[in-house]
Amino acid sequence: MNKGNLFILSGPSGSGKDTILKKALERHPEIKLSISSITRDMRVGEVEGEKYHFISRAEFEEQLARDMFLEHNVFVGNYYGTPRGPVEECLANGGDMIVEIDVNGAKQVKQKMPEAISIFIMPPSFEVLKNRLSNRGTESEELVAKRLNEAIREIKCAYNYDYIVINDKLEEATEDLLSVILCERLHIEKNKKFIDEVLEKC
Repeated sequence: MNKGNLFILSGPSGSGKDTILKKALERHPEIKLSISSITRDMRVGEVEGEKYHFISRAEFEEQLARDMFLEHNVFVGNYYGTPRGPVEECLANGGDMIVEIDVNGAKQVKQKMPEAISIFIMPPSFEVLKNRLSNRGTESEELVAKRLNEAIREIKCAYNYDYIVINDKLEEATEDLLSVILCERLHIEKNKKFIDEVLEKC
């Protein structure tokens, strides 16, 4: 059995990566989504184990000391991290997994697992990104400006990714993401063992 693939998915706020990911997983439920561990309190509507595992700061720091995270970060005083164990288990069993993380986390994962395939979700233009963030109507102009500045910083990191998916039309962007996953499943490095098995019976 071939080892599965680990896909890193990143993109700035307003790129639509959450929507694309949701549609892709609905169509291919065999692809697993990594569940992050965090130390903040659970919010209304959140469910333990659905998107996050809610653990104590002491527990997180103990796991961190034991190198149990592929990546971690601190945001507003809370730890966020990607547990190593479930990812390695999924890949060892031949499954594919997606880790949705920011550019800082992606860099950490690549250092520990260079074979991971990184995908960056891009808006079709900066103007479209600006309109998407502004049209939400839920944030102040100051916060929108901060998000745009952060988006510029993240987009500059897109050069380091393996694939770029441009989210102009949602369905096409979803197809592009799934095409990358299929392409990697068919890569020669993933299928040498299959070739060997066929030749052994010649």
